[in-house]
Amino acid sequence: MSNDSDKPNNKAEKPRRSQLSYGKLDKDGFIHRSWMKAQGYPDHVFDGRPIIGICNTWSEITPCNSGLREIAEYVKRGIWEAGGVPLEFPVTSLGETQMRPTAMLFRNLLAMDVEESIRGNPIDGVVLLGGCDKTTPGQLMGAASVNLPTIVVSSGPMLNGKFRGRDIGSGTDVWKFSEAVRAGEMSQEDFIAAESGMSRSRGVCMTMGTASTVSNLVEAMGLCLPYNGSIPAVDARRQAMAHMSGREIVRLVRDDVRMKDIVTKDSLINAIKVNAAVGGSTNTVMHLLALAGRLEIDLQLEDFDRYSRDLPLLVDLMPSGRFLMEDYHYAGGLPAVMKKIAGFLELSAATVSGVSLGEQIEHAECYNDDVIRDIDNPVKENSGIWVLRGNLCPQGAIIKPNAASPELLNHTGRAVVFESIEDYHARKDLPELDIDEHCIMVLKGCGPKGYPGMPEVGNMALPKKLLEKGIKDMLRISDARMSGTAFGSVILHVAPEASAGGPLAVVRDGDLIEFNGEARSLNLKISDDELQARLEVWHANKPAPTYHRGYAKLYVDTVLQADQGADLDFLVGGSGDEVSRESH
Repeated sequence: MSNDSDKPNNKAEKPRRSQLSYGKLDKDGFIHRSWMKAQGYPDHVFDGRPIIGICNTWSEITPCNSGLREIAEYVKRGIWEAGGVPLEFPVTSLGETQMRPTAMLFRNLLAMDVEESIRGNPIDGVVLLGGCDKTTPGQLMGAASVNLPTIVVSSGPMLNGKFRGRDIGSGTDVWKFSEAVRAGEMSQEDFIAAESGMSRSRGVCMTMGTASTVSNLVEAMGLCLPYNGSIPAVDARRQAMAHMSGREIVRLVRDDVRMKDIVTKDSLINAIKVNAAVGGSTNTVMHLLALAGRLEIDLQLEDFDRYSRDLPLLVDLMPSGRFLMEDYHYAGGLPAVMKKIAGFLELSAATVSGVSLGEQIEHAECYNDDVIRDIDNPVKENSGIWVLRGNLCPQGAIIKPNAASPELLNHTGRAVVFESIEDYHARKDLPELDIDEHCIMVLKGCGPKGYPGMPEVGNMALPKKLLEKGIKDMLRISDARMSGTAFGSVILHVAPEASAGGPLAVVRDGDLIEFNGEARSLNLKISDDELQARLEVWHANKPAPTYHRGYAKLYVDTVLQADQGADLDFLVGGSGDEVSRESH
């Protein structure tokens, strides 16, 4: 990273946007400066030095981000040291494990909050403090639509979970333990005892769930300093990185390096390739598509398959492997991974460090080849995201092959249909449920419009009577998402969703469904005429709207489908940073 953030820029600096508020010698300038001085700022703070906003998603009800209040203080140190002025402000915080019906419903609300907070306030650059699954994507989307100089500091992963002498992983072992209880293999007492050992410190999931995946992809896109994706939340090195990030954002403002200067199509492709190598979450598909839409970059659903086809899984981390994020960091973190796949990356891509991606990883080393494998000794050959097409998903669907059972990557089976999540919960364990391990479980009504918000329920727990037979995996299909910590042969993000009248809406019990992973196809084995007839009946009798007011109505009325990133249609693109009118 550059060490010149505290040095004046040699090129002529144009007036900063903060000076439109703080640099005036009239009534408006008086108002802007005077009320800020109520917090103890002296005159010289407003003499033209960079004003840096610290956009903080800290919250006690978002445990993943509960350390960000402290992290903000280290960012401020770096900003002051480099000659800038830090001003911290709060935005909506989305606790993935706490919010109902799903945090994804509110990702776009956070993006709106971030966008308008950045645009409306007199700041020259912004540091995004996030971590929990939807906080960083929402912040990135909002910041992209304003396009100021931007840097990310993530909250970082928790320490490894520990339970009775072994490591356990966030989410991943929750699913395993829950199934073991239902199968009679684990006592309820042991299940409850594991709670305290799983979450031992502040920070995000220490598996390669969505939060850790996103922080790694932010690093791959060049929007943060090295090792942001892996330093444990409670490690002093994250505090030091936060300090250095504060220095760097001042340099970015002085050099007028904006978010669009860093994140290009090449950056997004690098992120897709890194996602394959680290075994990242399927949720990143929608987040990167939404971010690309804000940046007006042409990224398509097929790009996730196209650019990850040749990359195997190199990181042996839960849920697709054995280890956890602490082990990953000590093994060398993302710089070590990118060094091993350097031949696949666009190394000229820019970074907020002031050097190219290639220069940034040039001296990276791997310290544990069991955790971060060589490309000729991968954890699994199949990785990345497979994008499926067919009459069941005309706008696409996805599957994470490295989390699936190989024998189910080509499978034809009889559909067992659940019309809603309530229907699934009511019937999944009934002895009379007509299902065996060869069937395909189908869940409807869990897409962006249907839930609403597209929850992480796609990895449906198997019926109890099959668990008791020792069945551990089945093919499952839905318009929902699944947690990045989850695993199994799960087809997700079917588009159009059932509630939008997609073909998924008319699948019936007993229908044959054919999934051919190699051909990337997913088809309902009925005639085109029969499919069309069913759809006509559905549209003639489609359910009445459920929401009549508030954000939920706005969301349902305007949300895009999964293949377009599930942003709100009127938020795609950006409005820049200019505000033409004064407030008084």
